[in-house]
Amino acid sequence: MVEGQTLTYSTRLLTSDTWDDFAALVERHNGVWGGCWCMGFHPEGVRNATSPEDNRTAKRVHVERGTCHQVLVYAGAECVGWCQFGPPAELPTIKNSAAYARELDHLPDWRIGCVFTASGHRGQGVARAAVAAALEAIAAAGGGTVEAYPEQSEGRPAQRGAYFHTGPEGLYAGFGFARQRKIAKWRWVMRLTVPTGHRNQ
Repeated sequence: MVEGQTLTYSTRLLTSDTWDDFAALVERHNGVWGGCWCMGFHPEGVRNATSPEDNRTAKRVHVERGTCHQVLVYAGAECVGWCQFGPPAELPTIKNSAAYARELDHLPDWRIGCVFTASGHRGQGVARAAVAAALEAIAAAGGGTVEAYPEQSEGRPAQRGAYFHTGPEGLYAGFGFARQRKIAKWRWVMRLTVPTGHRNQ
């Protein structure tokens, strides 16, 4: 169990057993970002999909064949958010990829892709619970270098109606991630080394 600001959350991995919970959350939010179904970081991306249903099918295939790592966050029985993670081969399609490649010293062992919180549950610790559980899963899998690609919010004009789908920088800083380099005006590569058995408080 993970404590949020006002709630206690539980987490489960996205598998065939939890697919219906994930799908219900996505469907409540119009497929998420116009029908992405959290496919943006996978090798297929969303460019070749002709409809949200194509993305839904592709995501289900990844889940069933084990090429999807994703933590789901629950408030009671309701799935209210997630954190996607995986090795670079599983999540190769990152934003600002050309700038990322220019100064790349080495690929990480793991990437954190998108972080999503249901409307009505934002600002209540869901994203923090999701990232914490993802780091626990990474530690259990052997640990290693983890990268995230958040957006800087400090010193930035107010983003009216914006949603940082890779999370805000402060979310990761709270877990000990450090800036490694800038790849866009407001986007950073942040890294954390997770040892085997590491636990986040």
